Amino acid sequence: MADRIQQTAIVPREMMGSRLDFAAGELFPGFSRSRIQSWIKSGALTVDGRVAKPKDKVMGGEQLQLDAEHEEQGDWQAEAIALDIIYEDDQILVINKPKGLVVHPAAGNRSGTLLNGLLHHCPELIHVPRAGIVHRLDKDTTGLMVVAKTLEAHADLVAQLQERSVSREYEAVVVGVMTGGGSVDEPMGRHPRQRQKMAVVNFGGKEAITHYRLLKRFANHSHVRLKLETGRTHQIRVHMAHIGYPLVGDSTYAGRMKVPKGATPELLEFLRGFGRQALHAAQLGLIHPVTGDYMEWQVPLPEDMQQLLALLKADAKEQAERWN
Repeated sequence: MADRIQQTAIVPREMMGSRLDFAAGELFPGFSRSRIQSWIKSGALTVDGRVAKPKDKVMGGEQLQLDAEHEEQGDWQAEAIALDIIYEDDQILVINKPKGLVVHPAAGNRSGTLLNGLLHHCPELIHVPRAGIVHRLDKDTTGLMVVAKTLEAHADLVAQLQERSVSREYEAVVVGVMTGGGSVDEPMGRHPRQRQKMAVVNFGGKEAITHYRLLKRFANHSHVRLKLETGRTHQIRVHMAHIGYPLVGDSTYAGRMKVPKGATPELLEFLRGFGRQALHAAQLGLIHPVTGDYMEWQVPLPEDMQQLLALLKADAKEQAERWN
């Protein structure tokens, strides 16, 4: 990535009467509206060589010249953290996040995060908001995440997420025996009393839609595939708990572990030590920010979830044999 962003464009006649910030946003589509406005105000984006205001009108035929410095977006430190990189090019990076890895630094987690590792792998990400992170996975959720490596890619991926054109599918193991799939369309917001938690709320919540289908039933559990239509914090965990099928290992939303009826000692021991929500981002699909091609990636379940499913299968078989 170069130290400066330098681009020029001629305002077409059909944009006559448009605001400068709108016209510049159309002509420099790789950048957000707020960033365009800040460049106009600072004089980094000029009209025929002169400084203007975002609300000024264009007549058509003007030359817009952008000459801006890449600005550091945070004071984070680069750290050598192993990354499981599934795909990488000049614009995007797709990783398979392991359990236990916090995505973004926060109070109490200033280091050892995915962001710190990304800066070590690609130092230029210091110039991209949140080091290119456009969506998150919870600390103990595993699987696929996409990272933007340029401002242009960042703006494009954020727009795709807002337009809900990014495909995100998850696999989970839930407590309870499902009879089939369905959808949960319930608004979400902060829990009214426990503010560190999210919840389905009747007033003031944001739209949240989760689709799920049954992959396999066991004696006391179900293996499900989920597709997000929206991307609210803890959405799958909250929605599944709301309909009575909380995720295995989810201490926040499932409460204390209920001992499954008739379970084998091996399964009980494994469930007690599982220690995280059984949730994995298995598939990710998006439009490449530059080529316009649809791209899709899939990663298998991590070892702990594979082992959990194997034990559930063995438990279901043993319980069935007891009844026969």
